[in-house]
Amino acid sequence: MQAIISNLLTSFEKGTLTRRDLMQGLALIAAASASPAAAEAQTTGSIKGARVDHVSIQVSNLPRSVEFYQKVFGFAVVSEDKPNEIIRLGTAGTTKTIVSLHHKNPTALVDHFAIGVESFNKDAVTRQLKLMGITPDDNLDAGFHIKDPEGMNVQIV
Repeated sequence: MQAIISNLLTSFEKGTLTRRDLMQGLALIAAASASPAAAEAQTTGSIKGARVDHVSIQVSNLPRSVEFYQKVFGFAVVSEDKPNEIIRLGTAGTTKTIVSLHHKNPTALVDHFAIGVESFNKDAVTRQLKLMGITPDDNLDAGFHIKDPEGMNVQIV
């Protein structure tokens, strides 16, 4: 699954995949990962990814991007981080982020995507990652995350 997500993101960054196609692809992956067959395919001892939680996109014009996602997808602002120029969008009436927009250069990049894990416990996930030889990081831009083999920030929530 990581290879598929990585290929989607690479295609998007190269401009050969539209934002809409990226979102559709990620949604399909999330739906497939919820199937019983996908659950059986996961190896024992791995962190059980349950869903694509959100995608964070770096944008040049925050108000214009917010307006686009509101108009096209009907999203509403679910939270803001004004000092860091981040606006999180999702379904009206919820606090669930689907797309996070970050006014930051370079623009038109997915700076990270987040995988939601079942019963997320930061300390337990940290221990499990370290057993795999992976050291997680915690920072403002990508939260609690690791780097995939291509260097993409993968947030774990």
